[in-house]
Amino acid sequence: MPLPPAVDRYFKISARGSTLAREVRGGFATFFTMAYILVLNPIILGGAQDKFGAQLSTHQLVTVTALVAAVMTAIMGLGGNLPLAIAAGLGLNAVVAYQIAPLMSWPDAMGLVVIEGIVICVLVVTGLREAIMHAIPQQLKQAISVGIGLFIAFIGFIDAGFVTRIPGETGTVPVQLGAEGHLSGWPVLVFCLGVLLTISLMVRKVRGAILISIVTMTVVAIVIDAIAEIAPLAWGLTVPSVPSDIVAAPDFGLVGSFSLFGAFEQVSVITIVLLVFTLVLSDFFDTMGTVVGVSNEAGLLDENGDVPNLGRVLLIDGAAAAVGGAASASSATSYIESAAGVGEGARTGVANVVTGALFGLALFLTPLATVVPAQAAAPALVVVGFLLMTQVRHIEWERYEIAIPAFLTIVVMPFTYSITNGIGAGFLAYVVLKTVQGKAREVHWLLWGTAALFVVYFAIGPIEQLLGIG
Repeated sequence: MPLPPAVDRYFKISARGSTLAREVRGGFATFFTMAYILVLNPIILGGAQDKFGAQLSTHQLVTVTALVAAVMTAIMGLGGNLPLAIAAGLGLNAVVAYQIAPLMSWPDAMGLVVIEGIVICVLVVTGLREAIMHAIPQQLKQAISVGIGLFIAFIGFIDAGFVTRIPGETGTVPVQLGAEGHLSGWPVLVFCLGVLLTISLMVRKVRGAILISIVTMTVVAIVIDAIAEIAPLAWGLTVPSVPSDIVAAPDFGLVGSFSLFGAFEQVSVITIVLLVFTLVLSDFFDTMGTVVGVSNEAGLLDENGDVPNLGRVLLIDGAAAAVGGAASASSATSYIESAAGVGEGARTGVANVVTGALFGLALFLTPLATVVPAQAAAPALVVVGFLLMTQVRHIEWERYEIAIPAFLTIVVMPFTYSITNGIGAGFLAYVVLKTVQGKAREVHWLLWGTAALFVVYFAIGPIEQLLGIG
């Protein structure tokens, strides 16, 4: 079937050497490669509590995760004309769940995500993105990704029960293997088998390895739960069982459940600035890397190495972050898994329209996602942690002035269970070491300003006491 000339011209399908069949095939490939987010995002957000002990509904989280991915992926295809899918960002949702929500209510936390998206849009429109790109050394950016990878993997081990806190223990190590110092129980076995299956599929370069593993281990978990004696609460929040229905109406109850300025009543302005900065930093630079990487693989970079419609693409990505917060799905961002679609021949936004339509269909398949236990999904967190960890090879470990800040950034994140703490430790160490070397002028003024904010952040207790407000 020939393409309508207007469609061909708008999406430049023929000009980019593609066909409608390739675009459709690429759209399907991208969806099945990143569909795991429909399971992982609800587990990460739904497994955390806000300051008041409230938890988000898994059913509603599946709905908003699919909704944001469907709408923003289609908009990226129609407006940016790139095969670049969008969904809730792994790592970003961890910041929201484990760092921001414990300080305030869920609507307040999602309000900060909306603010993050607005800030990114402003940075793009004003052209400040170049200044920020140059302000932070590339190897520190890579260290941030590595640290987030370790943090996500740690969360995966904890969610699965592979690692647990030692009850009442204060004198020795704070965590241990399994619940009693060794591995026991069927749920942990499901997790271990899931890790082995996922990494085996990845080594074999099987497309959709993460999704295949989640589905397979969910089936295994359902069978085990049906025939074995499982202790109460051993699976955690989600007990695997055959759903009574496969299709269900989506629940949009979380859409619009955000408070733009509510966080200011819960924490200090300096804390809000640093939290938003953490989200912006993680989202902004991950997006830049993803956009350039996918476009390069698709052969779409121009003679200067620039991405077509870059300003529009980054603006849509920033808007996706705000939309994700407004829908309570966490910050949405571009997905490197889009490369799977490119590998199948996708070169235009038509592939995104297909991927978006499939996420729209997933809105009505919520029961399938809500039967996945943490033990079946957590292996994906461990593997995603590994993928982020691979960027450690780009750090020059023989140069102490960059290696030590990178090291502190990486280890402080999982050790303090805080992404902000890791970024702050790295930035402060970098500024101090550059100053000690007599190279203070090499530090960008934006980095000096950020380091000053982190000094206040880490010393907020003594500062409040000195000011008489502690």
